[in-house]
Amino acid sequence: MELKIAALSDIEDVLALHYTYQVDSIAPEDKADGFVTTPFTAAQLSALIEQEQGLFIARQQGQVVGYIMAASWQFWSAWPMFAYMIQDLPKLQYRGHTLSIDNSYQYGPVCLDKRVRGSGVLEDLFAFALQQMARRYPVLVTFVNKNNPRSYAAHTRKVGLEVIAEFEYNNNHYYEMACLTQR
Repeated sequence: MELKIAALSDIEDVLALHYTYQVDSIAPEDKADGFVTTPFTAAQLSALIEQEQGLFIARQQGQVVGYIMAASWQFWSAWPMFAYMIQDLPKLQYRGHTLSIDNSYQYGPVCLDKRVRGSGVLEDLFAFALQQMARRYPVLVTFVNKNNPRSYAAHTRKVGLEVIAEFEYNNNHYYEMACLTQR
């Protein structure tokens, strides 16, 4: 398996995987196993790659089987949900850090092809992305929809994220989670 920071040439393959598991297009029988809520365009992924170097992918036999997005709060602030989360950062504490846009970043979304789930791809890709982002930030912050128990279990049990708060946005309920980037 190849783990790498995505290049512009990877966008089409990432979008194909994303579309398969995005909540608006996922097959109904697959939704119970996890889904991605935020839609993305090729232009948005280009910006994520060029401005943030924040798209991490796993390729197996030439095919993108997983991705992790991670970027500064400034990058994500164009999306209303992330702007909402930014407002609450100073109210949150994590392992000696009062969270801010300067000492934390937003991790996710994350997507794995169902054929590789449970095989260690998440753990490997997470470790790779965390190592890259640790160069810039001491704290990873993310959220998981309470309607997505598979993602919650994977992120608490497999990669060790800790719940630091719960919040509601747009009639959805979320766990806010964090971890230190230096482990």
